[in-house]
Amino acid sequence: MLKHSKIDELLNEKACSHSSTKSSSCNKPTPGNTTGGCAFEGAQIALFPYADAAHLVHGPITCLGASWESRATLTSYSGTDFTQMGFTTDISENDVIFGGDKKLAESIDYIYKHYSPEAIFVYFTCVTALIGDDVESVCKESKKKYDIPIVPIFAPGFTGSKNLGSRIAGENVLESLIGTKEPANLGKYNINLIGDFNVTGDMWQYTHLLEELGINVLSTLSGDGRVAKIRGAHRADLNVIVCAKALISLVRKMEEKYEIPYISVSFYGLRDTTNAILSIANALGDLDLIKRAKELCDREERKTKKALEPYIKNLSGKKALLNTGGNKSWSIASALQDLEMEVVATSIRKCTEDDIQKCKETLGENAILMKSPANEQAKILSDFGVDILLAGGRSLYTAIKKKISFIDVNQEKKISYGGYDGLVNFAKDLNAIIKNPVFKNVSKVAPWENLNSKGSLL
Repeated sequence: MLKHSKIDELLNEKACSHSSTKSSSCNKPTPGNTTGGCAFEGAQIALFPYADAAHLVHGPITCLGASWESRATLTSYSGTDFTQMGFTTDISENDVIFGGDKKLAESIDYIYKHYSPEAIFVYFTCVTALIGDDVESVCKESKKKYDIPIVPIFAPGFTGSKNLGSRIAGENVLESLIGTKEPANLGKYNINLIGDFNVTGDMWQYTHLLEELGINVLSTLSGDGRVAKIRGAHRADLNVIVCAKALISLVRKMEEKYEIPYISVSFYGLRDTTNAILSIANALGDLDLIKRAKELCDREERKTKKALEPYIKNLSGKKALLNTGGNKSWSIASALQDLEMEVVATSIRKCTEDDIQKCKETLGENAILMKSPANEQAKILSDFGVDILLAGGRSLYTAIKKKISFIDVNQEKKISYGGYDGLVNFAKDLNAIIKNPVFKNVSKVAPWENLNSKGSLL
């Protein structure tokens, strides 16, 4: 289990631009503040896409209810899909007084005997961390009994932010799973995809292109992931961080321990998808592979540009405001630019220093970077004549008040916008939404509210 002493190490990750040598650490927790997601949620987000592993929340049932199915992470797993099942020890007041270790052991027994998962992840919550349950010992004994990985994840909500929780999950995977089994599917070129959780199938938009080039996705952490595959991740030739930097500690330590280099890429938009494929090929260092990668990208770009033509006619020159989080603050902005749209502003409230730098590189040094979008976005929408707001569902009401178009680009979205084909999906949706008159009509006064005393329209 991740020891408490390592939390500070993860907060001051030396591979981050704002490491301990700088003025501030990353994800420094604010007591009582879980706005934007807590560490427990971040740990589950990172590990939940393992559909062949049971995810047991050791805490009150409300913790499970707040986190289960929070993202549409798709899987092609043919066995029992544990992402569709919520497991909890349902800690009660009695357990708080007398301890929940026995209930945890019984819960693990029940899960194994009834479902036989490939692994069990056991998540601390604030309650069970505070009462001092010996989760590590229970997991260790259960692991001996059933001979499967049973991994305690010490990421109670009060530890820090969602980003830190994902980092803690990666640390636990490195300590408990990676390097514990030899892979069965080694190819000529082997990579691990780190940080793509396959929300609405984003990962599937580009993995078939990598496979066409002969690049074997050895394992993922964690979109469409398999426990057996991540256990053999130490045999990869390259780690590829997809957009997010929450798991940079993992790849940095894998480089130190297994001599696996890493690169960071994005598969949102035309330019970034091409750059990602070419960067992977260049990092693998095979001249024939690089040549074939260039040919593949040229082919896909031509096809994509042709498919985009009818949509760009309507989207070109339209102004957008982007209020989302983390890597999406710049990756989606890049996709919008590929559609010839102008990104007026983007939110950096949930961004790391690396994300903020990428926002500046993408939008320019004079870009409006919103630190408090809830207070800033309404004025920017009015002052700059924005045509569309791209955000999470809570911002819909701002768009309605301002009578501008709105599209949800957070994890609640229903269709993939990743890769070349995803960009076409994105353009199609943007085009339909901008043409939709509902946002201009929704705030109008109803006709029957404008009747005079004789029942005629005023």
